[in-house]
Amino acid sequence: MTDLSKYRNIGIFAHVDAGKTTTTERILKLTGKIHKLGEVHDGESTTDFMEQEAERGITIQSAAVSCFWKDHRFNVIDTPGHVDFTVEVYRSLKVLDGGIGVFCGSGGVEPQSETNWRYANDSEVARIIFVNKLDRMGADFFSVVDQVKKVLGATPLVMTLPIGREDDFVGVVDVLERKAYVWDDSGLPENFEVQDIPADMVDDVEAYREEMIETAVEQDDELMMAYMDGEEPSIEEIKRCIRAGTRTCTFFPTFCGSAFKNKGMQLVLDAVIDYLPSPTEVDPQPLTDEAGEPNGEYAIVSAEEPLRALAFKIMDDRFGALTFIRIYSGVMKKGDTILNSATGKTERIGRMVEMQADERNELTSAQAGDIIAVVGMKNVQTGHTLCDVKHECTLEPMIFPTPVISIAVAPKDKGGSEKMGIAIGKMVAEDPTFQVETDEETGETILKGMGELHLDIKVDILKRTYGVDLIVGQPQVAYRETITQQVEDSYTHKKQSGGSGQFGKIDYRMKPGEPNSGFTFKSVVVGGNVPKEFWPAIEKGFKGMMDTGVLAGFPVLDVEIELFDGGFHAVDSSAVAFEIAARGAFRQSMPKAGAQLLEPIMNVDVFTPDDHVGDVIGDLNRRRGMIKDQQAGATGVRIKGDVPLSEMFGYIGTLRTMTSGRGQFSMEFSHYAPCPANVSEKVIADQKEKNAKK
Repeated sequence: MTDLSKYRNIGIFAHVDAGKTTTTERILKLTGKIHKLGEVHDGESTTDFMEQEAERGITIQSAAVSCFWKDHRFNVIDTPGHVDFTVEVYRSLKVLDGGIGVFCGSGGVEPQSETNWRYANDSEVARIIFVNKLDRMGADFFSVVDQVKKVLGATPLVMTLPIGREDDFVGVVDVLERKAYVWDDSGLPENFEVQDIPADMVDDVEAYREEMIETAVEQDDELMMAYMDGEEPSIEEIKRCIRAGTRTCTFFPTFCGSAFKNKGMQLVLDAVIDYLPSPTEVDPQPLTDEAGEPNGEYAIVSAEEPLRALAFKIMDDRFGALTFIRIYSGVMKKGDTILNSATGKTERIGRMVEMQADERNELTSAQAGDIIAVVGMKNVQTGHTLCDVKHECTLEPMIFPTPVISIAVAPKDKGGSEKMGIAIGKMVAEDPTFQVETDEETGETILKGMGELHLDIKVDILKRTYGVDLIVGQPQVAYRETITQQVEDSYTHKKQSGGSGQFGKIDYRMKPGEPNSGFTFKSVVVGGNVPKEFWPAIEKGFKGMMDTGVLAGFPVLDVEIELFDGGFHAVDSSAVAFEIAARGAFRQSMPKAGAQLLEPIMNVDVFTPDDHVGDVIGDLNRRRGMIKDQQAGATGVRIKGDVPLSEMFGYIGTLRTMTSGRGQFSMEFSHYAPCPANVSEKVIADQKEKNAKK
């Protein structure tokens, strides 16, 4: 069996354009996986193998690659930075043991860095930090270190210092070992010399080294006492302490360099081995019951345990459906029959492969700690647990954000419908935040996603990969409805038409629920006026009406129903009668309870050069935005605010015009808020007109 202590499952994550994919390319080059470097800006990188990725120079899908460094095996996942594809980061972090957070030396901690960092905190993933692009104009390593402290609330542990700035950046000083690594101008990673520390940096290096040791020895009381008595610990002891603190996310070893110019990368790879945990050192994954609650058992990382694995990604490519799997315990062999605990069905393992981006190596078996792909699994979806047939279990499930934007699409030619249906089915299996539904009355196909870019890419993939040309409608906002006041009401459902009739009477209170509570139901009926066996039917009736509100037919949020009395008939009352009564009651009472339209509000983060700040703020105010914060940086200003999604369509075009092409922005869903009356009236009128046309 393989020595798991020599495994590192790591992800590389950061903001758009911080250099994640370039960093991955350099890791592959240094570890001998590729011999010619592919550049993102030339559309030739190894992990960006989709046409859309090569063209736009962004990563859309997370890609998995295996490689070796100093007889350690790295399973590396390069994740997207764009907020519309955050689900890829989230699900990658779920199955990783460690990560490299990449920050741009001039851009610093950008909006998406915060989101990804937050996800990594939630998943308790140990990380090291790599401050990239130090050869760029305006790059400032120390400013980024400060931002990590202030913006992310994290403790960076400075392990290397840059030699030179911007164009004069030539190498790095290893603070722990007190060595300078200087590269020549050839751009080759192996062309470096180990030198003495430059004279003008000696004091800085000593100051940072002292700070590093003080922080590290806090992990070991004995070493700390010895250090306070003037005894410096050995380098091995310091490394052991840094590893312990990194593992618990107490601090984050911080490195610097330029991935593009191949400077500083070897030290980052060494740090992955020295400081990031192996699969056996992270907390084992909890097992859950059917409701998703932990049941006190764990998937212990060992080849001797029963098989427990999580399908974390599904990808369709020219070889068929690939299911990416992280094996937490046990062994998976080709030809094994395994159980999918989510569906209760068994599957046979056919071809197993180790991924090298879009290349693959055949495997006959894999074990705890491995990340592999299986070809041709039938009923497996993202988040499903795969386990030993005799030891059924469920791993902690993945929770995905709900889409906030939708578009109606139709194939340009009539024959394209079936083709479109098959293609969309495959894409929905790949991406849990991409959803599809059919409008029953108009027959339109509605695609739902996380943002304009998300849906734009999906339409592009349908056209290029699957050959389906679409007519695309205007983007639609996912409005919701709610109530604003409490009402006490009564409803009787009575029907008599020969034979046994139907009777159900309910007295109830309808009131606004807590934010994000969805739908809650409780019964305080005493004395049997509404027998207990009918309560679930009443709840089902009310809950079934939450999908279509009374104002414009949008789903309803945050309503609490309390059943306090009612009446029944010994012969005519039935579960069906009470369910119908609850449905009628909902329609009757919602208008009385001050029904109100809600709109999705987005967290918007805009970067603009200094001389356009006024224009950008003015424009956001016109879009009904609430400005929350402004932060001045070295190259411009970041403006944070809450803006309704309906006002943000096409914003990137406006922003680029205002800022001469230099502005950037990202947004993610924040919360639902009440619509102003004028907006609400227009939305309701438009919806009624649309329904009338149906």
